[in-house]
Amino acid sequence: MSELTHLDEHGRARMVDVGDKPITAREARASARLRMAPETLEALRAGTTKKGDALATARIAGIQAAKRTPELIPLCHTIALTKVEVRFELRADGVAIETVARCADRTGVEMEALTAASVAALTLYDMLKAMDRGMVIEAVQLEAKSGGRSGDWHR
Repeated sequence: MSELTHLDEHGRARMVDVGDKPITAREARASARLRMAPETLEALRAGTTKKGDALATARIAGIQAAKRTPELIPLCHTIALTKVEVRFELRADGVAIETVARCADRTGVEMEALTAASVAALTLYDMLKAMDRGMVIEAVQLEAKSGGRSGDWHR
């Protein structure tokens, strides 16, 4: 059990102690996609969705979700976020979502970026479901991370 960082010697879940790690600048980018019917995409593009500005609402939801990641993911540390950005690209089959999260802290910011992308996609689904219950959230993934002991990683 000692090889598993989030379990103690008795197999119980624990939060890893990062107190001795140096504070470094860290950044993570994540993405998600939301596929939808052409009519739904056209309404989103035209701004004629029934619930209002779906993209603005999803952007705020993604930012708020990143800030609340430790409340949602049990063993995540609370970190000092310095930036959260949520961007959307309307494509032929739906919406591509990209998020960026930055911090200066002792542990990474990947979960915050992933949580922001996930919640932004879920919020778009919620805002558009009256028009299209067949939407599909797919490919929530880490695109890149930098900083910390493990260095840089790119998909």
